[in-house]
Amino acid sequence: MTTSNRAQSIVLVEDESELANEIRIELERLGHLVRTASIAQAADAARVGDAALLIMDRIVFGEDSLATLEVLRREGVKVPVLVISALSSIDERVRGLRAGGDDYLAKPFAIVELVARVEALLRRLEDVRTTKLRAGDLEMDLIEQKVYRGGTRIDLLPREFKLLEYFLRHQGRVITRAMLLQDVWQYHFSIETNVVDVHISNLRKKIDVRGVPSLIVNIRGAGFMLNANA
Repeated sequence: MTTSNRAQSIVLVEDESELANEIRIELERLGHLVRTASIAQAADAARVGDAALLIMDRIVFGEDSLATLEVLRREGVKVPVLVISALSSIDERVRGLRAGGDDYLAKPFAIVELVARVEALLRRLEDVRTTKLRAGDLEMDLIEQKVYRGGTRIDLLPREFKLLEYFLRHQGRVITRAMLLQDVWQYHFSIETNVVDVHISNLRKKIDVRGVPSLIVNIRGAGFMLNANA
C-alpha cells in the first residue's frame, strides 16, 4: 500500500491517545497511511471514499460509534470497519457485527492481532475490487465472465470457469485435490472421486496452446500449480 494514496488510508477513531499512537505507529511501520479522526470525521471520510478501512472504538468520549456505523450501512457505505471495544461479551460482539462491523476485537488486545485483522480486511477488499485476473497471456474478466488467451476467446463451462479462477487466485502455490474439492465443489467431507482430474484435463485442453507447456502443472505427490512461466 502506498502512503501517497489518501483513498487507501486507514481512519482510526480512538480516544485513548496512548493506544491510538501505538496502533498508528505499528500500521505506519508496515506501510499503511493512518489518520486519527472523530466519529463524524470518520463517517465523512467513508462517505466520500477517502478511507480504505475504519478502525472504530465503540465508546468515544461517551458516544457509541455503532449508531453512526448503522447510519453508514443504511446509506449503502460499504467501507470495511473493524470495531474495537472494552465491551467484550458475546452479546456486545454480536451487536457490533449486526450494526455493520466487519470484525470485532475486544480490548485488551495484542497489536499484532489487530494488524492481522486489518490486513485480512484489506485483502478481502482487494479481492472484491479485482475484476480481471491474469497469468501470462491468459486473462479472465470476472465481470463479463469471459476468458481469453492471446486475445482469443475461450468458452468454459461454469465449473471450469470457477476452477480456473481458483488457480488464478493462487498462482505459484501448490493446490491439492482436497482443496479443490472443498473450495470449488464445496465437498466438506472425504470422498473418493476423479472429478478434479477430469475437469483439469478438460480445462487444459481449452486453455493450453499447442507446443507450449501447460499453464497448470502437476506437482508429483502433492497436486497442481498454475505457473505462468512453466
